[in-house]
Amino acid sequence: MSLDEIRTRIARAEGKAGRAPGSVRLIAVSKVQPNERVEAVLDQGHRIFGENRVQEAAGKWPAFRERYDGIELHLIGPLQTNKARQAMELVDAIHSIDRSKLARTVARLAQEIGRCPDLFIQVNTGEEEQKAGVMPDEVDAFVAECRDLDLPIRGLMCIPPVDEEPSLHFALLAKIAARNGLEGLSMGMSGDFETAVALGATHVRVGSAIFGERVKPEG
Repeated sequence: MSLDEIRTRIARAEGKAGRAPGSVRLIAVSKVQPNERVEAVLDQGHRIFGENRVQEAAGKWPAFRERYDGIELHLIGPLQTNKARQAMELVDAIHSIDRSKLARTVARLAQEIGRCPDLFIQVNTGEEEQKAGVMPDEVDAFVAECRDLDLPIRGLMCIPPVDEEPSLHFALLAKIAARNGLEGLSMGMSGDFETAVALGATHVRVGSAIFGERVKPEG
């Protein structure tokens, strides 16, 4: 599927949901993709990308930023506290704030660095033991904690369980966000982004539908 097709489908979903054109931002998830595929998408004019790992992002994006203006980079994978400084100096948004220790580390580093990326709190809407994220009944308190730290919380993010209807999780995320006065909703991926748009997503994270299947590193 081409980038233009994805954009067209997002625009159609916006219209069907009665939302303003351009209200949904497309994050092209470039994790584990060869540089030539990423370059092809850059050459088509797209500038918003998502990476899962700080180390991979650090090895890829500084060179691209020297060649292309206006790149906006989002970290959508888990963030270890010992990688927080590197992430904050590299990316424009972090979608995986999920625990007090990380929030406090980011707040301290923001004071030292003098800037802070936009932040999204990851919510474990499926309450899955193996998955990161704040449990739904703990989000309100965690949002308040982050606000007390003066963190720029822009919204919430979720990754629904693979075997459950995603719309239920998107609706839950939207409800929690509204209750906390948060406008950002990072939800929806290649297989369900139109459903996410219908339920209020402001950011959809699409990888394989744009780039093709991921290329796994050797070794």
